[in-house]
Amino acid sequence: MAVMTPSETVTAFIQAIERLDIDGAVAILSDDVLYENVPMNPIAGREGVRAALAGFLGSASQVAWPVSSQFEHGNRVVNERVDRFKIGEGWLEMPVAGFFDVNDQGLITLWRDYFDLATYTDQMAALRP
Repeated sequence: MAVMTPSETVTAFIQAIERLDIDGAVAILSDDVLYENVPMNPIAGREGVRAALAGFLGSASQVAWPVSSQFEHGNRVVNERVDRFKIGEGWLEMPVAGFFDVNDQGLITLWRDYFDLATYTDQMAALRP
């Protein structure tokens, strides 16, 4: 089986997230992946990322991460997207800038997202009864 391009790898990762397929998403990560969800603390390793994904996908019944632009430079992929999570009857929507490094085996070694924490906390407060 041919190794995907870095952009194809990131797209497959996002598609797994949108299906709420944590195992599928984690399978696309290297064992030593580093996840930096800026401005939060970084998480190292597949199992750490699995736990993080379970935490923020667990309360969502639907997820959509539409990508408005994405480009690849070498093994780095950069995208601009809106991460959308349906929680209860409402949607949490976060504009995100994502950076991904993909190794020669087609696995993500670095996943770094930038978002505004106040936007997240304000929306979460409004969604919770």
